[in-house]
Parts: sequence; structure tokens; C-alpha cells
Amino acid sequence: MRMEILDAGFVAQVSASERSDSIAIGSRVVVLPNGELLCSFMRSAKTATNDFTPVLHRSCDLGRTWTDEGPVWPHLRDRWSLFVSISRDAAGRLFLYGARSAIDVPGESNWSDATQGLKANELIWSRATDLGRTWEEPAVIPMPIAGSAETPGPLLVTRSGRWLAPYSPYNTFDPQLTVDRSQVVVLWSDDEGRTWRHTSMLRFADPQTSAAEAWIVELSDGRLLATCWHIADRGGELPNAFGISRDGGETWSPTRSTSILGQTTALAPWTEGRALFLYNQRKHGEPGVWLAVVRPTDDDFGIEHNAIVWKAQTRTRSASSGDLSDWSDFSFGEPSAALLPDGTWLVTLWCIQPSGTGIRYLRLRIE
Repeated sequence: MRMEILDAGFVAQVSASERSDSIAIGSRVVVLPNGELLCSFMRSAKTATNDFTPVLHRSCDLGRTWTDEGPVWPHLRDRWSLFVSISRDAAGRLFLYGARSAIDVPGESNWSDATQGLKANELIWSRATDLGRTWEEPAVIPMPIAGSAETPGPLLVTRSGRWLAPYSPYNTFDPQLTVDRSQVVVLWSDDEGRTWRHTSMLRFADPQTSAAEAWIVELSDGRLLATCWHIADRGGELPNAFGISRDGGETWSPTRSTSILGQTTALAPWTEGRALFLYNQRKHGEPGVWLAVVRPTDDDFGIEHNAIVWKAQTRTRSASSGDLSDWSDFSFGEPSAALLPDGTWLVTLWCIQPSGTGIRYLRLRIE
């Protein structure tokens, strides 16, 4: 198998004058029915600040050039910090899914070192039916268990029409609140978001482990594949985890190891029951974004190819270890991939590098 980089550049670049008070993170791309691309990402003053503002950029030439369309909800930017990811269904409707937390004090943090928790938040979703030009007001999904939600993965709408929304439970700022963190939760709705049910999508035997960066996709054969960054809360490292569902997400195979020691996870379905698995590497092997082609079964991740596709100049901003505990110092992350109409792939990621800061893209061919 061969991966060839065809093109590279920026979806959005943060200028040198902006870098002291602005970053861009969390990019996701969808292909629209008319062939345009729409990229969602968040602008923020700095890492761990409770001020995420979702914005959209549009491309009419398969990602070579991009137009800034501004904030999704400009009237909410001073009241809510919103982290959302874009997706689409087979009919071409677009969705934004994620979480929001109230902004109580401008410039406040969304993270507590004392509790290792996120500021209390709530799950939200929104929809657009006009190629992403106007969006519904965010609708709340009731949180099924105690805790905050970490929600980097987009909403999945299966070919049967079921909606699935994954998240990782996190502590809040309340040290008295007990949160069942040794799992990834998935909610599903069969009535377009009016009612929801939930289960553990991934479940860890060790209660002193937790999850982050969870994703779910529908494979070409109808199975659902879920992955996450499996975190050892007492230190050390664990391989990323995965699970398979054959009934639309209601039940899942036992959680297994991918055998990949990566940071972050993202998925994109491909042909013949395969998927692209993207992850960051800051500690094991060459720093950068890596991509694995996998053909999973219930018991084996089925890695067919695994290689670096983007090489980082720096793994962190101040030469820290690259451990999870240094997450606020990371200098790149959150890759994702979209299959383009010409059969190539568009990979996006955020970066704070000597060569540029912002949302970077690369277009590649996999043969």
C-alpha cells in the first residue's frame, strides 16, 4: 500500500500578529452534495480557555482555496463556549454535535487541575438543510450520567437513519461528584433527536482508566467501529482502544486494544469494511500525524498499513514531554480525514509550528 501527498496548505492560517491571543483547533470536513467542502473548527484565545467559537470555511475547488464564512452562532459567542464537529447524512443534511459550557467570567479556564475535570457542560446538536449557510439554534441532549462531556467526535447518522452521539465522561470542577469515567458513552436516537437512549460503547476493566477523543463510524458492511484514546489515570500509557457493533450501536463487542500507542483518535470509513484511523504521535516514533488503514474484526484491529503522513517540526510548544499531562503545551493535533469526490483524501489538523499556525490540510492518494 502506498500513500502519496498531492497537495498541502492551510484551511485557515493565524497571522503572526494574532498568535499571542488566538488559536484554531478541532477541524472536521464534510463533502457537500454540490461538491463543495465545508470545514468546521473552533477559534479560541488560547488552550484551555472557556471561549470556543465555532466557525466555518468553505472550498469550491476540493480544498485548494478556502473562504471564511465566520462564526456559526455569532450571537452566542459571549455567552457560551461551544466545541462542535460537523458531519452529514446521506440526504445531504449537515449536523454540528458537541458540548457547550456557560461563560461566567471572560478568559476563565475550562479545565481544573485539582479535579482533573472539565467545566460543567451539556451536549448539543444543530442542523442545516441549505449546504451549511444557516443553522438551527443548538438543541440540548440530556446527559445520561453524572459528569461533564468531552466530545471531539461528530454525530453519526447511519444509512438506516439512526443518530449516534459519542462522548467521554469527565470529572467536573466539583470534587464531591463521582463520575464513572472508565467508559465511552454513546447515545442514539431513532426520532431525529426528540428522544435518546444510551449505553457504554467502550468499557474498560480497570476503573482507574478513562477515555478521550472518541469517534464512531459506520463501515461499508454496516458494522459500527468505535475508537478512543485509552488513558491510564495513574500514569503510564495504554494502546488506543476499539469496539465493534453489529446492531446499530445498542450492543458492542468487548473493548480491545488497537495495539497503537497514539494520542487522539479519528476515523473515516472506506471500502470493503475498512477504515482510516488517524492519530497523533508525540512520544513513540517520529512526531506528527499518522494514518493507519485497518480492517477490524471483533478481536483484532486488522492493521494493513500504518505510516506518518504529516511530520511535525515541534511536538510541543516549550519542549515538554509530550505526555497527556502536558496537553495544554501540545503544538499540533486533532487530525481528521474526508474522502473527496475524486477518490483522494483530505486530512486536516491544527498546528502551532514554526512554519505556520492554524488549520493545516494535506491531500493524499492511498493505493
